[in-house]
Amino acid sequence: MSPPYVSAGRTETGHVRRHNEDAILVADVPGLWVVADGLGGHAAGDVASALIVERLGALRPSTDITATMDAIEDELLRINHRLRTMARERRVDVVASTVVVLVHTRDLVAVGWVGDSRGYVFQEDRLHQVTQDHVHGERSDETQFGGGHAGAPAGVLTRAVGAEERLFVDWSVRARRPGACFLLCSDGINKELSDAEIELLCRRHADPRALIDALVESALDRAGRDNVSAVAVRLEPFKETQR
Repeated sequence: MSPPYVSAGRTETGHVRRHNEDAILVADVPGLWVVADGLGGHAAGDVASALIVERLGALRPSTDITATMDAIEDELLRINHRLRTMARERRVDVVASTVVVLVHTRDLVAVGWVGDSRGYVFQEDRLHQVTQDHVHGERSDETQFGGGHAGAPAGVLTRAVGAEERLFVDWSVRARRPGACFLLCSDGINKELSDAEIELLCRRHADPRALIDALVESALDRAGRDNVSAVAVRLEPFKETQR
């Protein structure tokens, strides 16, 4: 039986970075999607993002959205501890990554995030940003962690997995509406494309694969200053026999 969604994802290194520190998860069978963006300018950002995708990919979402959110948070807390231990072992300041994750049930959709990887929804011909960037002041081209808001220079992350002892995950929960298309992306997309440009591409491309290719290629056609990653999930109606 076909799943009640269509999804696609893609990640590219871009034109400036030497390595791709992004990682994505398109897990259609359990219904879990992730974009993780390892911190640029820090050691092992690619290791951090890969660990997040690997560990979250082993989860199996529940029909209870709250239980699924709790399981994701618990796993991110374990990952946070592991990354901090890794940083101490490697004698580096931080090994960390941002993350945005999407799960859904028959009635609800939950988007969780830490950092400035974004979640959008395109619905009723309009694009809405679901997440709020954990960034102090204006963002910069280089993703750095700067801790809490007080005294932090503009453009730095105020939250990332692995950056601090305590980790807080923000969530947005909304009604599941067939036809809605959710977009998860690293900041390599929105560094190059405005929300208006992203909205236009969503309007032009209903198919998630076509949309992802258009977004990634458009970002690469610009400066491509960062790694470029995106995942799109278009929700379909549940079949009556599905539970």
